[in-house]
Amino acid sequence: MSDRKTRILRFGVFELDADTEQLRKNGLTIRLPPQPFKLLRLLVDAGGQVVTRDEIRAALWTGETFVDFDQGVNFAIKQVRAALDDDADRSLYIQTIPKRGYRFVAPVELGSADGIGGSSATDAALHKALWVNIAELRLAEESRKKWFRIAIAAMVFILLAAIAMLVLMR
Repeated sequence: MSDRKTRILRFGVFELDADTEQLRKNGLTIRLPPQPFKLLRLLVDAGGQVVTRDEIRAALWTGETFVDFDQGVNFAIKQVRAALDDDADRSLYIQTIPKRGYRFVAPVELGSADGIGGSSATDAALHKALWVNIAELRLAEESRKKWFRIAIAAMVFILLAAIAMLVLMR
C-alpha cells in the first residue's frame, strides 16, 4: 500500500479527486469527460479568481489542435454545469463573467481521501456557511415555485371542470 494521500477538493455535495480524476456527488461517481474535468479542475484551482477564455483554451487544447475554441469552451462549460446540476442564470458553482471567462464561486476545502485536512480559517468557514445558506434558499425558492405552478394548474383544472359542468347542465 502506498502512503501517498489522495488530494480531494470538496465543495457543496461534491468531491473532486485530483489523482483519480473523478468527480463524486454524495460519494457516487459522476461521469465527466477528460476536457470538462480539466476545465472544472482549472476553475476550482483558481481559488475564486476569473479564468479567462484564453486560459481555458490554453489548458484544454494544444496549439496544434484545430477546433472552434469558443464552441469548444462553451460545450465544456455546459458539460461541467450539467455534472454539477448548475444553472447558468442562478449559478451556485460557476459564474459567467461576460466577455472574459468564468469564476468558481463555491467555497472549496482541501482534504485527502482519509478525511483529514481542509481549511480551518474563520473566513473560509464563514464563506462556506454563507454559501450553504444561499444554496438552501435557492433550492427552497425552486420548491416554492414548483408547488405554486402545481397549485395554479390544479385551480385551472377545477375551473375548467366547473365550466364543463355548467355547460352540461344546460
